[in-house]
Amino acid sequence: MRLALVGTGRMGEAVAREAEHRGHTIHTRVGRAENPGGAGLTRERLQGVDLVVEFTRPDAVVANLERLIELGVPVVTGTTGWIEHLPRITALATARNAALLHAPNFSIGVHLFFRAAGELARWLPERAEFDASITEIHHRQKRDAPSGTALALQRTVRAADASREYPITSQRIGSVPGTHVLTVDGPHDSIQLTHTVRDRAVFAAGAVRAAEWLPGRRGVFTFDQMLFGGAP
Repeated sequence: MRLALVGTGRMGEAVAREAEHRGHTIHTRVGRAENPGGAGLTRERLQGVDLVVEFTRPDAVVANLERLIELGVPVVTGTTGWIEHLPRITALATARNAALLHAPNFSIGVHLFFRAAGELARWLPERAEFDASITEIHHRQKRDAPSGTALALQRTVRAADASREYPITSQRIGSVPGTHVLTVDGPHDSIQLTHTVRDRAVFAAGAVRAAEWLPGRRGVFTFDQMLFGGAP
């Protein structure tokens, strides 16, 4: 495939390495300075591109997605911090018969972690003696807090257990790629489910797998749907 990368930070570089390793071509890279409000995403710039992989910032992603959907280019995005705009982006993608796959986290392991957390939460509503909370830790440069992954985890466990809030505590320190912990604590014992990223290459590998899966499909998908099935 011929890919375009929107975002030239560490994740963009990791995706480029993984894509080229898997035999794909990076047709163009669009950086922040040349793309205010999505202006750098032109039909001419993206001519011949099969799919765009977008890893930017919360203040840039919505304009980028709007522009790419208008141009009819399939998009995989791993940018977080914009979930409140998803209904509008979904409506636009539906109207344009476009293809979009979004995820706060492209680690296969974290999606298995979500499923384990949801199953644990399913057994908690009748057990009032237990409290539950979420902790997430990321590197100091991460701009959104809570992380998109922590919010997705919170939605997962709340769907299974509406009796608890599952509050999130966020830490930004050092160069931690990402750690998420679900704690269920009772008067005499405690349960912790933890997912820890050791290398952000795991996100790049998942994003490229998503890029290979999306072409030919129409709709708005999640990485979870790609991994485990389900309608958009």
